[in-house]
Amino acid sequence: MEKIFSNRYFSIVTQRTKTPMKIHEYQAKAILAKYNVPVPRGEVALTVEEAVAVAEKLGGGAVVKAQIHAGGRGKGGGVKVARDLDAVKAAAEKILGMTLITHQTSPEGQLVRSLLVEEMLPIEKELYLGIVLDRASSSLIFMASAAGGMEIEEVAHDNPDAILKETIDPGLGLQDYQARKLAFGIGIPAPAVNGAVAAMKALVKACLESDATLAEINPFILTKDNKVYALDAKINLDDNALFRHKDLAALRDIYEEDPLEVEASKYGLNYIKLDGNVGCMVNGAGLAMGTMDIIKYAGGSPANFLDVGGGANAEQIKNAFRILLSDTAVKAVLINVFGGILRCDTLANGVVAAARDLNIQVPIVIRMEGTNLEQGRKVLEESGFNFTVADGMKDAAEKVVAAALGAVGGGKQ
Repeated sequence: MEKIFSNRYFSIVTQRTKTPMKIHEYQAKAILAKYNVPVPRGEVALTVEEAVAVAEKLGGGAVVKAQIHAGGRGKGGGVKVARDLDAVKAAAEKILGMTLITHQTSPEGQLVRSLLVEEMLPIEKELYLGIVLDRASSSLIFMASAAGGMEIEEVAHDNPDAILKETIDPGLGLQDYQARKLAFGIGIPAPAVNGAVAAMKALVKACLESDATLAEINPFILTKDNKVYALDAKINLDDNALFRHKDLAALRDIYEEDPLEVEASKYGLNYIKLDGNVGCMVNGAGLAMGTMDIIKYAGGSPANFLDVGGGANAEQIKNAFRILLSDTAVKAVLINVFGGILRCDTLANGVVAAARDLNIQVPIVIRMEGTNLEQGRKVLEESGFNFTVADGMKDAAEKVVAAALGAVGGGKQ
């Protein structure tokens, strides 16, 4: 039987408490350059003409790279090495406007709206540097590997000893001895060690001061003249800390996000698209995980989840319904709410208003517990709508899965 409490659901839902805001490679490199991490010369281009103009400033040849929030761009045809201006133009024409599909995009792919045009460098070695938050030890971990230019997850799985690690003290940053140990450990020659140490320490400073949850350089290259560069860069920013970084918040590219997630964020709602047919409206990340698990136990599959939070009002409930039902995969909806700050009668009034104004056609199963439960039940009973009020989570899950199956098969609630 499929594992019910999937790591995927856990990672998705826990983003609610520490959500990363992704940015483009060129934006990440701009941050790194601010902290004196060496990066190749280059500029972003939005048109073919701009791409050719950037390449001309770089001397003719250039690397043309698609800018989307996903890795694996090279394998998908989104990175081209162009030896002259004609080749740059051809590469830009091919990549700009293409729908790029990689292992990190949805099956539909991602439209390429911008390019990074960079100088070509004489690569001697491709290495890996990265900083991640290790929740088990509540520490930032600096990782380095001689196996750069490939998926670090594959390296970790196939040869974990190839990844060297050092714990970062946030008050001190990466210490010289730690950086030197890593540099020599991944095979950087003595003439390049000082440059590598400086780049590693600068990467840590950029990560800490930007409130990043991930800072990665892959590949971190050594050139034939013993210089080091961040040939590629990825930074994820903690959106709970963006109030401290107005300049970084402005880097958000909503075109790279799910439109419904963007719409939900306008109303202080948290929406995540999944791949089933049962829509889930909850209040709280823990309840969301429990709700999705019990739907799986009942034989169903969540289509999404929408967390209205603890203090939602009737208008937010209405908007939540509108967003949730915009997903055409949804065949039935389970509302699973514990009434605390969000009282059950407030929820019920919001649900009734949504049903009245949005002409909801799919079955709605409601499980409520907590403050003003009886008042909430009365609102639903007197609404005139055919809501199904469940008695507990197990009952709710069984009823919503049956309703979804009936809808798929052409039946009615």
